[in-house]
Amino acid sequence: MLVDLQSGNDERGVCGLPFTRQSDGETVYIPMNIVGNLYVSNGMSAGNTRNEARVQGLSEVFERHIKNRIIAESISLPEIPAEVMARYPGVVESIAKLEAEGFPIFAYDGSLGGKYPVICVVLFNPANGTCFASFGAHPDFGVALERTVTELLQGRSLKDLDVFTPPTFDDEEVAEHANLETHFIDSSGLISWDMFKQDADYPFVDWSFSGTTEEEFATLMAIFKAEDKEVYIADYEHLGVYACRIIVPGMSDISPAEDLWLANNSMGAHLRDTILSLPGSEWDKEDYLALIEQMDEEGLDDFTRVRELLGLATGKDNGWYTLRVGELKAMLALAGGDLEQALIWTEWTMEFNASVFQRGARELLSLSANPAAAEPGRRASAAAVPERLHPYVRRRRGRSRQRGAERGSAVLWSPGGR
Repeated sequence: MLVDLQSGNDERGVCGLPFTRQSDGETVYIPMNIVGNLYVSNGMSAGNTRNEARVQGLSEVFERHIKNRIIAESISLPEIPAEVMARYPGVVESIAKLEAEGFPIFAYDGSLGGKYPVICVVLFNPANGTCFASFGAHPDFGVALERTVTELLQGRSLKDLDVFTPPTFDDEEVAEHANLETHFIDSSGLISWDMFKQDADYPFVDWSFSGTTEEEFATLMAIFKAEDKEVYIADYEHLGVYACRIIVPGMSDISPAEDLWLANNSMGAHLRDTILSLPGSEWDKEDYLALIEQMDEEGLDDFTRVRELLGLATGKDNGWYTLRVGELKAMLALAGGDLEQALIWTEWTMEFNASVFQRGARELLSLSANPAAAEPGRRASAAAVPERLHPYVRRRRGRSRQRGAERGSAVLWSPGGR
């Protein structure tokens, strides 16, 4: 379970990265598998000096931890007073430009009573009633505010601001891990209406933790110590560039510990050689179908891209880039001669990849399943046999429609070649 995805080598053992535990200076080796599954990129940063990189990394840990807490607990934050905002004319100007485009913006103190160096800015889209919250953190109030406002449109244009969700009164759904993970990815998750209550849960604090980078690092570390949290830091220097990776168990986690068992990113590594050998393979038909059964028994998510499952670094110009597990099952069923199962998975695949190959395969499989559809004047369609889809796949089709916005097309291999 702890073998890293890159090697997938059980015989070599567990790959551990050296981190320095800040409480006592001891070197602790943390398995790369745990780092990659639970902490991802949280706490990774670079800077002009070691302390600058560390301050940025610690700030990011605070930002995401406090963001999750505010969202999950539906905490109502105090708005930053106009006189405080006036100290930062550049930020005020940026906000004014966005508001001139028709997007009201509200800036909140996310420090939870002056305890953490966090700012929250919420943008509303009156056209569809949606909103999204941006969070930023830094020991300097002005820097944190500027970063938070900048984050609003990072990687987006104004036309992309209609993809978010309206606030909700369902606080349980807001607090679900899947929703918090969505916020980590692109801030498009749900937000509770309670965040905008007139009576805030904390008073506004005009906080400042700024100083030299050495002082800022010490100040942030003192907050972690007060929280009784261990901080592990791995410092790197390459070509004169300082970088670091910071782990704070219980605060910088992106995924829950049970994901090591339920959704480990190396859970498909043992299938790498087998699946990579499929193009051009000449197996017995039973072997193709047995591979489908094996993937089902191991609980592999049909929506997962095969390259991510196997740990492949592919370009965008080949079929591996967008190929999903469910799509692979369709091709395995075809190769194994199970046309009924091939139709089921081809229908599933159409939600993501409506290529000429897939459309043609669906029509031909529909004809084989329902020969009457080939009579003159009748149009062949897989819709003629919806009852053939067993309940398990019908549920998955429903899930695929929910994720239908994430589509791709793949260059497909057929049995015996590409």
